[in-house]
Amino acid sequence: MAKYELVKESKIQFQKENGETVELYRIRALTSFADVQAGDIGGYIEKESNLSQEGTSWVYENAKVYDDAVVCDNAAVDWANVYGEAEVSGEAVVDQAKVYGKAKVHGKARVRERAKVYGEAEVSGEAVVSCAVVFDKAKVYGYARVDVGARVHGEAKIYDKATLTWRSGVVSF
Repeated sequence: MAKYELVKESKIQFQKENGETVELYRIRALTSFADVQAGDIGGYIEKESNLSQEGTSWVYENAKVYDDAVVCDNAAVDWANVYGEAEVSGEAVVDQAKVYGKAKVHGKARVRERAKVYGEAEVSGEAVVSCAVVFDKAKVYGYARVDVGARVHGEAKIYDKATLTWRSGVVSF
């Protein structure tokens, strides 16, 4: 049984960063799960393959997921844009951020507060990226925190309980 439907009469024309325009459709919950009640209106997706019908994953009211991006398992996307071939899975949360390219956010990771994760970057475990940028093939995992203006790129790895902030500078390998 489907957990949501596309609300075809509630669509928007959204201009992507590259100037292309795409039609995005609101979603409506058909069943109750997690903190979503049957009938709740969610965010916008381009097509059903953007949001899994399995698990408790959800795209909340002001979020947009498009291109070949996927939100699945028990992940949540709110006030965020997820696009390209990006994947948000596990129990990950993306809130007020952008995840794009071939980036992956999974596990119990959190990407929030104007953070950007893109390229082939990966944020996993219980890592938190907040007001920072993670890109290229960089990885942030474990209980690591990347905060406030920090930039992690190249093949850099921030892990365990490491904390990186703007005072730490730029990490690139």
